[in-house]
Amino acid sequence: MKVVIVGGGSGIGLGVAREVLRRGGQAVIVGRSRTKLDAGVAELGGEAKGIQACEADITREEDVERLFARVGSFRHLVTTAADVTRAYQPVRELDLAGARSFIDSKFTSSLLLAKHAVKHIEVGGSFTLTGGIAAQRPAPRGALVAAVNGALEGLARALAVELAPLRVNLVSPGWVDTPIWDKLAGSAKAERFDAMARRLPVGRVGTPEDVAHAVLFLMENSFTTGSVLHVDGGHPLV
Repeated sequence: MKVVIVGGGSGIGLGVAREVLRRGGQAVIVGRSRTKLDAGVAELGGEAKGIQACEADITREEDVERLFARVGSFRHLVTTAADVTRAYQPVRELDLAGARSFIDSKFTSSLLLAKHAVKHIEVGGSFTLTGGIAAQRPAPRGALVAAVNGALEGLARALAVELAPLRVNLVSPGWVDTPIWDKLAGSAKAERFDAMARRLPVGRVGTPEDVAHAVLFLMENSFTTGSVLHVDGGHPLV
């Protein structure tokens, strides 16, 4: 089983790659940063264990075409990619260039992946997108993130209809301890995680492995398509 994981160099994507390898599959991790990809390969144990790293900017259609031409046929596609550098900003002070960067990295890229991957995915395969808790529980300064995550849920359902029998689903994580939070919260990360852990019914924030487990379910369950799988520790309840 070959799985292409866009955003696989770190965080949730790297967790998915680790789970694929643990189950005896092949993982192709994709990202814009060669340094991050090389670090991901090293963390997973080296290419001899069935890992391939491909550098590509998935907001550029020509890069997406080249990516799939290089990879060839595969079974499953997962995207966890998102550039959150300028995603959180108040609407009254909206930086349109920053907004477009986030939209392109998470939403437009998903469209491009769907467009060009479909002819390479094997029969019985799947495409799993990644949304997030912001679609249900938007935060202050998070209107853009909430809108994009909500749009991705609609996209997953639409693609499940249009691209059938290819299965298309979306995993929606809550607060997960990934490197993104180092950028979003900085030195306040531990304090914010502790506060959220006390609120959540499960008593902790998530790990990449929590979400990877859900992604593998969506890959392997052949009777699941057009679904949104929430992996959020009960966040909508509090």
